[in-house]
Amino acid sequence: MPHPISTLGAFHTAISVLPLAVGLYSFIRYRAIEPAKRSGQLYLVGLLLSVLTAFGLSSTGGFNAGHALGILALLVIGGSLLIRQLPLFPRLAPYLSQFGFSFSFFLLLVPAIGETLTRLPVSHPLASGPESLLVRGTVLAWLAIFVVGAAWQMWWMRSQRKR
Repeated sequence: MPHPISTLGAFHTAISVLPLAVGLYSFIRYRAIEPAKRSGQLYLVGLLLSVLTAFGLSSTGGFNAGHALGILALLVIGGSLLIRQLPLFPRLAPYLSQFGFSFSFFLLLVPAIGETLTRLPVSHPLASGPESLLVRGTVLAWLAIFVVGAAWQMWWMRSQRKR
């Protein structure tokens, strides 16, 4: 039987749906997460709240890989926002920035995959733990989707720039 979800866990889960939903919306609508757009701003707020609420949660009793991925996502977002302001790589900046936003979306879902597969369905979860083949295979598939999606996104950005 999976661990019961706490009040903070339920709140964290509900908050975490926000960056997932607006991130997907942004990718579908704009092919990117743009911080200047309302959906991009909602994504950033949702990601920050999701990561912050995760710090109060731990199935292992302390700092875990999900916390580390959350910190990494925040660092990546910070770098993605900062690189747009720096004149170091003016031609590469839009690509690096957008790659960072996409990578943060990838990172957001890695712990979510493990948590979902080890908790649902409630009566008999699909996976026994984060080390299960199903969780590892799903994360690997998610990595493949990210790599293909990021490559396509960079190609699309380049084709838009040539116009």
